[in-house]
Order: sequence, then structure tokens, then C-alpha cells
Amino acid sequence: MTVPGTLYIVSAPSGAGKTSLVKALIDSSALVRVSVSHTTRAMRPGEVDGVNYHFVSHEQFNGMLQRNEFLEHAQVFGNLYGTSQKWIEETLAKGFDLILEIDWQGAQQVRRLLPQSRSIFILPPTQEALRHRLTSRGQDSGEIIEQRMREAVSEMSHYVEYDYLLINDDFAHALDDLRSIFRANQLAQARQQQLHHGLLAELLA
Repeated sequence: MTVPGTLYIVSAPSGAGKTSLVKALIDSSALVRVSVSHTTRAMRPGEVDGVNYHFVSHEQFNGMLQRNEFLEHAQVFGNLYGTSQKWIEETLAKGFDLILEIDWQGAQQVRRLLPQSRSIFILPPTQEALRHRLTSRGQDSGEIIEQRMREAVSEMSHYVEYDYLLINDDFAHALDDLRSIFRANQLAQARQQQLHHGLLAELLA
């Protein structure tokens, strides 16, 4: 019997280290996968289509939207992002825990449709640390960085909507905290009951 996986929503302001933490978690666990969203934004250096995102045109995105293929979708910094509902359902049914890296707008949509999902918000230790991380990327102009900082303050105010709050000050410690969240939920009574129903029946015979 395959026990369905859990959907995890992970949100953070740009530069908080969300992508690095999620990648490290995925690399260390065979039962956790990350959802690959569709987006209309341009591909950045080092990104791979189908791995980081499914890069599509506005016309392709709007076509999927009209066919109701997205579990959630949002506009961020003028670009469109969306998550395939069919792929999410199929992956969870196979028993994988699945991570959705989405902003607070998308998180609200997903929680309404899938209230059993769990949500994690990642924060930087300070605004200064966040600004340094954005600047050190060397990808954005000063104007864009200031825009991202303003957006970050607005985004961070939504942390109260999430189940878990993680401060990414020390990466190794933050990764341990993230792993602990996943492990604790894997050991939840309802999930363990499904997974070990035969053993439980034998123990109680």
C-alpha cells in the first residue's frame, strides 16, 4: 500500500536562501521532490528548462490558465508563475513528499484547495543580511534590488499565515530545522497508521 505524500508550501522573500535550503534537502532525501513551476520570466544564467522552471511564453501560460490546469498561479515582478495541478496530484499519490516554492499569494490559493498541506516560511536574520545576499548575486541593478527589498518587507509580513517559521542565519542549522519538520510529519500518527497497518493489527491481536 502506497501512503500518499504530503504537500509542503515553502515561501520566503528573494535572497532568504529558500532555493539553497530546498536543494540541500532534496539532495539528502529520496522521498522528497520539488515542484517545477511554469513561468513567463526569462531564463537566468545556469538555469535549465524543465529543472528550475518550465519556461513558457505568455500565450502558452494563458492557454494553460484558460484550461484550468494550474493549482495556483500568481504574478511576481511582472512575471507569471503557475503550478500544474495534475502533476502535483500524481506525485503525491506515488508517496512522495512534495515542495512547492511559491509566494504568499500562491500559498493562500493552495491552502484553500488543499487544506491538508503544510506550510513553511523562511526569513533572513536581518534586513542587512538580505540586502547583502541580493547584492552579492551580481544579477540585478541597484534599482531592482531596492524594489526587491521593498517587496521583501511586504512579503515577510505574511509569515503569520504559515505553520512553521524558520530563520536562515546559519545554513547548516537552518537545514537541520527544515529536515526536522519533514521527519516529524512523516512520523505523524495518521501516516504511520497507514504505513504500518499490518504491524499494528498484529501487535493489538
